[in-house]
Amino acid sequence: MKALLRPAAALAVLSAALPLAAQTDAPRQLPPEPNVQHLVTEDEGARIEELRVRGQTQRIHVQPRKGAAYEVIPEGGGRDISAGPSSSRGAVGQRVWNVFNF
Repeated sequence: MKALLRPAAALAVLSAALPLAAQTDAPRQLPPEPNVQHLVTEDEGARIEELRVRGQTQRIHVQPRKGAAYEVIPEGGGRDISAGPSSSRGAVGQRVWNVFNF
């Protein structure tokens, strides 16, 4: 009678371990890609390129028809360009010209 119980017990142990083995082989789900938008607005005076990631503006590049191109610093852009020690917003909304482009 013991011989019949051992295979049954082994089968019970294997059947309990099988779902655990299947879970470890399953591919992991990666986080979804961020929603990236590249918006271009043009009129007779300038071309404005805006980059948005997850709905938040990351970069605004302005190319006027006459003159040098510049960027406008969006709010929360991750840059720390402070206008002064007592300023709360820093350089948000300010124009910035790139002197050297590498």
